[in-house]
Amino acid sequence: MYISSLDRPWLDTPFTLQGFRLQSEEDIRRLQKYCQYVYVDPSMSVQDATIVRRKMRNRPRLSNQELFANRTLKRYTEACSWEEEYPRALKAVMTLSKGIEVIYSKMSDSSILDMVTVKKCIEPVVDSIVRLPGACIWLARLKQEDRYTYQHPLGASIWAVALGRQLGLPKTDLRTLAIGSLLFDVGKLGVDPELLSTTRQLSDEEFEQVRNHVKLGVEMIQGSALMNTDVIDMITYHHERHDGSGYPKGLRGDDIPVFARIAAIVDCFDAITSHRGYARAISPSSAIKMLYEWKDIDFQGELVEEFIQAVGIYPAGTLVELSNGEIGVVMAAYREHRLRPRVMVLLDADKQELAIPRTLDLANETNADGSPLEIKASLDPNAHGIDLSKIPI
Repeated sequence: MYISSLDRPWLDTPFTLQGFRLQSEEDIRRLQKYCQYVYVDPSMSVQDATIVRRKMRNRPRLSNQELFANRTLKRYTEACSWEEEYPRALKAVMTLSKGIEVIYSKMSDSSILDMVTVKKCIEPVVDSIVRLPGACIWLARLKQEDRYTYQHPLGASIWAVALGRQLGLPKTDLRTLAIGSLLFDVGKLGVDPELLSTTRQLSDEEFEQVRNHVKLGVEMIQGSALMNTDVIDMITYHHERHDGSGYPKGLRGDDIPVFARIAAIVDCFDAITSHRGYARAISPSSAIKMLYEWKDIDFQGELVEEFIQAVGIYPAGTLVELSNGEIGVVMAAYREHRLRPRVMVLLDADKQELAIPRTLDLANETNADGSPLEIKASLDPNAHGIDLSKIPI
């Protein structure tokens, strides 16, 4: 049988190929160790299989205020236009990107956490997302494939702050989310790089070494002056899962600190939408569908739903085909027009590259016959040979 998908994110398991054929009883035993059900692709299998989903205990849905009972939540509004915010967001993201390199390099060399640089580089990004999330979210998608170590904490920080803003958390908490997401994988500096990038399946022993990055990260942070318990929770528990299948303690549900629940979602979303050495990125819209399938299993349903509200059905960076045949990339979603976002058109209807890309607000665009110009379909991240990292910013 060809295993095409698991009941949990691939990065929670040693099966790094994102698709493999069962070859032995040992393969089955290993799957049973990490999964309760799997998806089988009959077209690539010798025989079909029955799929059984986990049943989760139903519980009442919680409001945002119930999730954060000790906070005073607020409703944010968009304070400026895209054109006004974009140059500020670009400067903020470049500052954060350079800051992450400095922070990680210092910790790799001397295990010293430079909190001055951490606070200095996250503040402009938090301010930008508070004003208008779309600009930073768009920039988070324009990643370099060979710089995942630095780009992942950048992307995760932006997604986390965007989710925190959607939840209505105060600015002090948005800073905490940014710092925690920037640091939750810092323990990987102490893991063999070959294990982090290999294209082969890991042994159970090797997978435990990768999992040990959580313990290493906590030890590194404990040796610093960082005292924020929410940040420490994000580092310690960002691989815990809602159903208790995560690590390091197998916590479940409300036993997982809420900031760590947020960290788990943004860590997973950014990872599966990024090119890594052992796996190609999936489209942001496909990742949203996967998160929705995993809600109330791996991730708390209410937080998944709020994340989808924050980034949209077609998140920034999603390649799409429009109803007129043109190909573009989503730049930003609008709260009022989730299915008709801002799009940068890259290819014409004949799939030929435009000399100069043009930007459209689908909410205001129509076809030649007067019908609305809409998204026809989302595409794979590298469809038509498009490389988002090569788009000039």
